Amino acid sequence: MRLGLVKTVGFLTVCGIVAGASGVSAKAEGLNSGVSVAMSSYMNLSEVAAKAVTEAATTAAGQTEDTTICGYTNLGIAQVESNLNVRTAADENSELVGKMQNDAGCEILGQEGDWYQIQSGKVTGYVKAEYLLTGDAARAHAQEVMKTIATVTAEGLHLRADMSTESEVLALMPTGEELVVLEDNGSEWIKVDLDGEQGYAHRDYVELSTQLPKAQTMTEIKAGEGYSDVRVACVSYATQFVGNPYVWGGTSLTNGADCSGFTMSVMAKYGVYLPHSSRAQANCGTRVSASEAQPGDLFFYGSGKGINHVAIYIGNGQIVHASSPSTGIKISNAFYRSPVCVTRVLGN
Repeated sequence: MRLGLVKTVGFLTVCGIVAGASGVSAKAEGLNSGVSVAMSSYMNLSEVAAKAVTEAATTAAGQTEDTTICGYTNLGIAQVESNLNVRTAADENSELVGKMQNDAGCEILGQEGDWYQIQSGKVTGYVKAEYLLTGDAARAHAQEVMKTIATVTAEGLHLRADMSTESEVLALMPTGEELVVLEDNGSEWIKVDLDGEQGYAHRDYVELSTQLPKAQTMTEIKAGEGYSDVRVACVSYATQFVGNPYVWGGTSLTNGADCSGFTMSVMAKYGVYLPHSSRAQANCGTRVSASEAQPGDLFFYGSGKGINHVAIYIGNGQIVHASSPSTGIKISNAFYRSPVCVTRVLGN
């Protein structure tokens, strides 16, 4: 009703001006000509009014869309050197429920003093406000760090070495697995990242979206009960580096490591010294089946070219690994790719 009133008032106001001009014209050219001009002006104004309403609606819709970034309407982005603790309450002594890596996004639900209540992935809790970008700063930073993600929608997606169903299968990806998009040229094939190597996914079997990293729940980064102290300690140690960078040839858990450099450096803390090669590490320790895996065991992955990736099993069907330059050190489903083998290098 308010919009209709504004349109009517606007029309009458402008129409009054046009009628005055038409009156002058009618005196010079006759009454019929004046009426014709007035009617023509009426039609033009109706078209202008309709266009204005359409543009206003489009602008409003655009403004609504622009305020939502990567699915967040009140965006916060973690800015930390390693990880930002998410707690059950606005208190540093409260229990940890998750961790946000640097540049992870969240929905800000509220504020208590110098704490924000946030929701990110499966995690809801409180973080210190000083470590969160918000407002315009967060929206601007999101444009710099968000990535296009291809989420697998098929029961099992063959990730190919080239843009052809006849090319080599690099991996069989399960439903729900998320792959960082390296290139999308609009063809039926999308180039994606596979642990630092490139592969191709068919567009029909993935769903594309722009995303920021999400928080990890503490249940995703705990070995669980019933395991030896050394295995629990190993998992706790390894997962504290989630969010740190991947660096080819690197062995630094803080400044950057590749997959075998990560496992080598973690295991060295517990007296296990491994070579800096995933293929060579697969020959260390004792082979076990994936169904018998315990936290601290090593999972190895590869393609037709042999083993090319290694990760540490952390329990609950999860691994922690230095994945790629695009994703850094992260937690994944242990069966995001079919493991070639599993080895046990830690004592029980």
